[in-house]
Amino acid sequence: MEVNIVERLKTPLDWAKAACDSLMNAYTPDQLPPANRWHYHQGVFLVSMLQLREKVKQDKYLSYVKEYVDHLVDENGNFLFNREELDAIQAGLLLFTLDEEFEDARYRKAATKLRKMFPTLNQTSDGGYWHKDKYPYQMWLDGLYMGGVFAMNYGKKYGEPQLLNMVLEQERLMRKHTRDDKTGLFYHAWDEKRVQPWADPKTGKSPEFWGRAIGWYGITFNEILSFLPADHSSRSELTKALQDLVNGFIPFQDRDTGMWYQVVDKTDDIENWFETSCTSLFVYTIARAIREGHIDPSYSEYAIKGYKGLLKRMEFDQNGLFQMPDICIGTGVGNYEHYLKRPTSTNDLHGVGSFVLASIEMQELLPDLHK
Repeated sequence: MEVNIVERLKTPLDWAKAACDSLMNAYTPDQLPPANRWHYHQGVFLVSMLQLREKVKQDKYLSYVKEYVDHLVDENGNFLFNREELDAIQAGLLLFTLDEEFEDARYRKAATKLRKMFPTLNQTSDGGYWHKDKYPYQMWLDGLYMGGVFAMNYGKKYGEPQLLNMVLEQERLMRKHTRDDKTGLFYHAWDEKRVQPWADPKTGKSPEFWGRAIGWYGITFNEILSFLPADHSSRSELTKALQDLVNGFIPFQDRDTGMWYQVVDKTDDIENWFETSCTSLFVYTIARAIREGHIDPSYSEYAIKGYKGLLKRMEFDQNGLFQMPDICIGTGVGNYEHYLKRPTSTNDLHGVGSFVLASIEMQELLPDLHK
């Protein structure tokens, strides 16, 4: 049965639909894990679903997203979210589409509550947002995606252009504190106080290049460039930074499988393992950067190789529903052993959302998978 299913999936968009439909079959919107929570896990997946809806024009995806949001946000725009962490902001990306599609003031009211978090967030001495209050003086690489993309969308939609400048400054600080000049890769986190057990006593940087955190950064670079005016003074610097990022992780792509590892640069360690969500995000980063003219089209070979490697990893259950394996669960900062021992999950929303995003971007590079 699995062979027949794969034969029917002729395009990347077919794979994206199969992924979304599998999760929709498994969970009602209110039960998307973690159930009954406003959380970036759901946000990542449902944002990819909204982008798929734009491509395939199937409103069942919009209805599913709306049902998730309406379950949590009341008629006055009130909802429960964690006001002490950047992660709580990401799912706010869903509110912009709903505000456009429906005459219902609660979506903008809810978005405004999230926007008002920024002035309340704790900061490092140079102005970088702490990832969470319970992680004092720490900037985490994934935090820029969790808060920054929402801020830029809110600023553009509701007339607050200063939010773009805020994101540019946060990106500058993140790059300053987490980038490795030797490889071009980014460490997972930075501790200003140098007190965390994982922090380098001189630099404050964490010790490892965790794949998915770098993947979130790839999304964010592309997003920032899409918001910058063509003549913006930061455009050339950020374009080069995106190019450097891509050139940083490409050398660590596995030649045989096209996959990337959980810890990106430890390619010779048999204990390290291929991780599907970071591979999806790296494929997305390359494909979108090509589409928007930030890197040369010759880089498509790496995206195609990675995407085909991903497809070989995908599975189907006894009912013919899509299953994405080898997804690292939510992960904090730690040493090498910490990342190696993280459990994996099948159809974790981190991974399925990343795969759908990659599939949408690969539609242009690889429109017919069977040629």
